[in-house]
Amino acid sequence: MPTPPAAHPAAADMYRFLTDPPRFLFFTGKGGVGKTSIACATAVHLADQGKRVLLVSTDPASNVGQVFGCQIGHTITAIPDLPGLSALEIDPEAAAKAYRERIIGPVRGLLPEREIASITEQLSGSCTTEVASFDEFTALLTDESLVRGYDQVVFDTAPTGHTIRLLQLPGDWSEFLDAGKGDASCLGPLAGLDKQRTTYASAVAALQDPQWTRLVLVARAQAGAVNEIARTKAELDLIGIHASNVVINAVLPENVTDEPLAAAVRLREQQTLDFLPPSLAALPLDLLDLKPMNVMGLASLRALLSSDALACDGLSTVHLDAVDRPLCDLIDEIEADGHGLVMCMGKGGVGKTTIAAAIAIALAERGHPVHLTTTDPAAHLEQTLDGRIDNLRVTRIDPLQATQEYRDHVMATKGATLDHAGRANLAEDLLSPCTEEVAVFRQFSAVIREGRKDFVIVDTAPTGHTLLLIDAAGSYHRDMVRQMGATIDFKTPMMMLQDPTLTKVVLVTLPEQTPVLEASILQADLERAGIHPWAWVVNGSVAAAHPTSTFLRMRAASEAGPIEEIRQRADRLALVPLQEAEPTGNAALLRIASMTVAPT
Repeated sequence: MPTPPAAHPAAADMYRFLTDPPRFLFFTGKGGVGKTSIACATAVHLADQGKRVLLVSTDPASNVGQVFGCQIGHTITAIPDLPGLSALEIDPEAAAKAYRERIIGPVRGLLPEREIASITEQLSGSCTTEVASFDEFTALLTDESLVRGYDQVVFDTAPTGHTIRLLQLPGDWSEFLDAGKGDASCLGPLAGLDKQRTTYASAVAALQDPQWTRLVLVARAQAGAVNEIARTKAELDLIGIHASNVVINAVLPENVTDEPLAAAVRLREQQTLDFLPPSLAALPLDLLDLKPMNVMGLASLRALLSSDALACDGLSTVHLDAVDRPLCDLIDEIEADGHGLVMCMGKGGVGKTTIAAAIAIALAERGHPVHLTTTDPAAHLEQTLDGRIDNLRVTRIDPLQATQEYRDHVMATKGATLDHAGRANLAEDLLSPCTEEVAVFRQFSAVIREGRKDFVIVDTAPTGHTLLLIDAAGSYHRDMVRQMGATIDFKTPMMMLQDPTLTKVVLVTLPEQTPVLEASILQADLERAGIHPWAWVVNGSVAAAHPTSTFLRMRAASEAGPIEEIRQRADRLALVPLQEAEPTGNAALLRIASMTVAPT
């Protein structure tokens, strides 16, 4: 393991990821780890050194404009009060919308509306957004005339390995799709690419060249976030793009141990740092201290990369309302129905597995038959639970197995009539995240029906886009409606998910801006599929833990904005306090399920 850097560097120059930076700097990692803050702070630091810097965000949950307190859009905008720094926010949704129109526009009015709707939904997933965003910022990597005036270009988020693999596909995408040879789950978005292959090849070459590009992996000192960037590194290594640095953000300062909660969090983070995956431990590592408040404005951005404390003008608090309920209140409502399907959904690292397991154990302890299952490839229910519980059955839908079975089926059927190039394109398409979700849904459908008589708790489930993609493709739902007729009482899996008397979707998030924004995007995605979230759960709330130390009380105050935003969106809101110890084991999960949250 490399020697850790000094815990409190005096200046940003001491950080390894900022030493002799190349032309392009990319920051990547899961949502909520602080990529945007670090990218912005890096851009400010470079501008303070006299460099001309362009900061570019391609994150769908971008809040760069909010960080700087100004309006930033799709055109390059100078940042006030800091000569030399400009910023650009590539709106992924706007890019994807324009991208879809380039594909659909020419056939609108020529094809039936049902087919147009099907194509639209096929182009509404995350893969389309990724490819469209990459299409937008490729010019910044390859067209010198666009960046000639800048010494450094700093990117908030980087393209995934899957997106780049798609762009490297051989053959003619449009010809492949026009011939009806492929399922457009993720290959479909490629039909709208206008640029030449040589342009994308040049962009990928720039990403692969350490003389031009530095890729920085950002995480927090939490096992889930660290494992996520380890997976990202492995995925990018496969295509010759090698991460060069690791930044662990928001580490609780060593001197903040003046109450049991702070001391416990510090110990938990240190244990994560002591056991980094070997692939990450081999890279230069920097630790950034957690700041007592949100990083907003030039002063706080400069403080993020220094040991200087942020000045605080008094101590505010977040007020917990009576509507902010404990998890046990939601469990009481779930129990009242006597049965049902509960789906805990959210982005990675927010605690979906913990919340799902806590609900399941609580219901089982009350004497109800409960089936707890997960569709999350990164979930480890066996590590969350620590023994058998009466009335509780635990299973796992293996995404790898389900996906492989689905790929084999598609290659044996649709791929049987294709030539070598066509089979290669189809095989690459079937490597997409969309394929995995569709494959998992095939097995998930059997689990759904159990909710008609028992409690079924699901840790993650297909997104709204995947459900609509299945339905728009003429799947089981429409087939059953057509075959059985409206007068026959039946429930397809899709209908059960849309029925609030049978299915309760619980969105799990953290009391921070980016996770809340990502959960809001997920809510909109589900709403398009006719599924309205039943409740939100805010996990790991410092405010709900009622800390006594000044530092943690300031952190609690920073939760006020995100929690208020959730109150405006949620029919029900439950808060789960930040725990002193990792919430693993049956006793810890039962404690979470029974904790109360006192209003302030």
